[in-house]
Amino acid sequence: MEHSFDLARLAAARATKTQAVILMPIVGAFVVESLALNATIDVPLTLRRIHRFPAWSATGDQPAQWTLIDFIGPDDAGDELARQLAAALSPGRWYADYATGSTSWVVFAGRVFTYPRGDDTGRQEAITYARDVGVPEAQLDWPR
Repeated sequence: MEHSFDLARLAAARATKTQAVILMPIVGAFVVESLALNATIDVPLTLRRIHRFPAWSATGDQPAQWTLIDFIGPDDAGDELARQLAAALSPGRWYADYATGSTSWVVFAGRVFTYPRGDDTGRQEAITYARDVGVPEAQLDWPR
């Protein structure tokens, strides 16, 4: 019995099958002290680490010790998290940053910067804004 392969048909069959897509989760951090009084963040995040340390780059209106929350979250929650953080962060020098494998977010009170990872133009816009609101240079170190 002879078997024949129709490569075009095989390729079409493979293309129509549902394939598992590996999505990179959101990975980020924020300083607890950056949240405004009565602020709430209600996005499904997984706590990775909480640590407290001297704030070596704090400005005059920021506390001398910070509590940092390192988190991960579902890749599709980035925009909602940004919206909630923009409403929850105290005005001024505070920000939160996080990223997936393809997108970065830098969030200030009332302002969100979203750009593709590796996009120096988008990153530079966030840095310019951060400088304008008084974020110290040492804190402008979010990943590319």
